[in-house]
Amino acid sequence: MTDSTLSQLVALLADRSAKRGDFVLASGRRSSLYIDCRLTAMSPEGQLLIGRAGLANLRESGWTVDSVGGLTLGADPIAYAIAHASALAKENGNGELVRAFTVRKEAKQHGTGKLIEGPFRSGDQVVVVEDVITTGGSALKAVDAIRAAGGNVLGVLALVDREEGGREALQNAGLTVRALATASQILPLLPALPA
Repeated sequence: MTDSTLSQLVALLADRSAKRGDFVLASGRRSSLYIDCRLTAMSPEGQLLIGRAGLANLRESGWTVDSVGGLTLGADPIAYAIAHASALAKENGNGELVRAFTVRKEAKQHGTGKLIEGPFRSGDQVVVVEDVITTGGSALKAVDAIRAAGGNVLGVLALVDREEGGREALQNAGLTVRALATASQILPLLPALPA
């Protein structure tokens, strides 16, 4: 993965997804930083950078990955970008395909009643993807669902690690955690709040 790709991704996250202010996060915590990764991850430029950086990060990890996915909605565009990047890489003779899937917050009450949607298969070597790690709770919920469905979780790949204890919580649960960007990389690129 090139430093240029990562620096472009961090700059895009700072420009589109991060804001200073007073916010209540999904975890219930208050924070002076809010990061809405969907504003980057759902954009064409973000998809390109996340796919390239995410796939390169997985390859650098040494993991042999069959599929990636996580808790909807935040993980979805990240997983799809990595899957797309893997198809482009394979087309150029570089590596294997990585399938993407979605973990529902709760099983649907109709049809097959599945909790995991997409081409996930029991026995898959899986990396859980996450948009932002704060407490690690969303990733742990996805890990539980994937393991219950027969997947082997290799680790967690986050678009952004807020560096607020989530990485440590996941590591304490026996998971390796990798991140494409951190809050400490994004914060210096944000304008200061008016006095």
